[in-house]
Amino acid sequence: MLSSFSIISLLGVMLGVLVLVVVMAIYAGLERNVKSRLLGFTPHVSVNFHDPASVDGRMTNWQEAAAKLKTLPHVEAATAFVSDNVIVDYQAWQRPVMFRGIDTSDPAQVGGIDKMLDLQKSPDSTADLGIDDRVVISSILAEQLQIGVGDEIRLLSTRNIEGVMRAYKTTENPPIRESFKDAWQQITPTLTSSWIADGDGFSLTFEQYREAYKRVEGILIEDIRAPEQALLESILVAMDTSEKDDAKEVFRFTADARTQVEKAVADLNATDMEKMDAETLKNLKSIVLPKEAKVVGVYQASQMAVTPEVFLPLPLAQDLAGLGDSVQGIALRLDNPYDAEVFAAEARQTLGDAWTLITWGQQYQAFFSLIEQQRGMMY
Repeated sequence: MLSSFSIISLLGVMLGVLVLVVVMAIYAGLERNVKSRLLGFTPHVSVNFHDPASVDGRMTNWQEAAAKLKTLPHVEAATAFVSDNVIVDYQAWQRPVMFRGIDTSDPAQVGGIDKMLDLQKSPDSTADLGIDDRVVISSILAEQLQIGVGDEIRLLSTRNIEGVMRAYKTTENPPIRESFKDAWQQITPTLTSSWIADGDGFSLTFEQYREAYKRVEGILIEDIRAPEQALLESILVAMDTSEKDDAKEVFRFTADARTQVEKAVADLNATDMEKMDAETLKNLKSIVLPKEAKVVGVYQASQMAVTPEVFLPLPLAQDLAGLGDSVQGIALRLDNPYDAEVFAAEARQTLGDAWTLITWGQQYQAFFSLIEQQRGMMY
């Protein structure tokens, strides 16, 4: 016969073990669910190449880099990576969100989003983005702004806001002949009256050429009006076409090149602020116009997994991020994402120091550490 104390002790141990097993199983399931969601769209390894000539670290010839990375062992796909912020505007409601560009030619990326679709609440959802302005949004964004499949939303790039503020700021400045008076007074005589007749063309001495070129470049990097910027660029283009003569220490220009330089200088000396400002503000219209996009799908988002709130085709993502034909990096998908750390270590040795590789585990290290700490605390 078991005493009541023995029964209570036995049941207490059983209940304690049961709670421990349930809690550990819940956290294991949570971590597995989060990882499966993240791996549906997150690159297993993000790669970037440090090119000194690139702007803001963007990759210009990314197709060549992707082709090279595809040759590495265990790489199933190498596609463009673009992610940035955008403002969603729907029925007078605006909200800043993060978006991710999807290369719709990659079945793995499209398939990853397809598995995340919320077909219960939005049965018409699809991950077929094509190359048009079609997007898939998160269920959180859909609920907050009451957006459904088939609705049209507007996307306003935050890069556009920067461009608008920069362009508007230039209208507050005087013309360059006044704001850079000292430099311009030295440039003007050099590029108008210092020409030396040289056969069928004209020439400038090394000192005159280099001093003028340096000062023009110095003005060009400042915040100036677009019409003035175009005229300064035309001067540099003409100067770049000159031929260097080391023996006589001169740069030779053709008659057409000299005419181009003198005309640009004359135009800069006669610019009209009101006309330039009107042209600048007119051009802003093409900058601030939002992109219209159709919602074709809603995916089930979770507060436990930080995911982009908008997925959109790669060309639209490049446009909104202000990248043109460039991308931010290359997204690699491996045959086994859990071997990403080993792959990255080997790839760094193969590719060299100019390449940066970040695994999905490194990208979400802080998030998974938080889950691990909570699991340890509950244990």
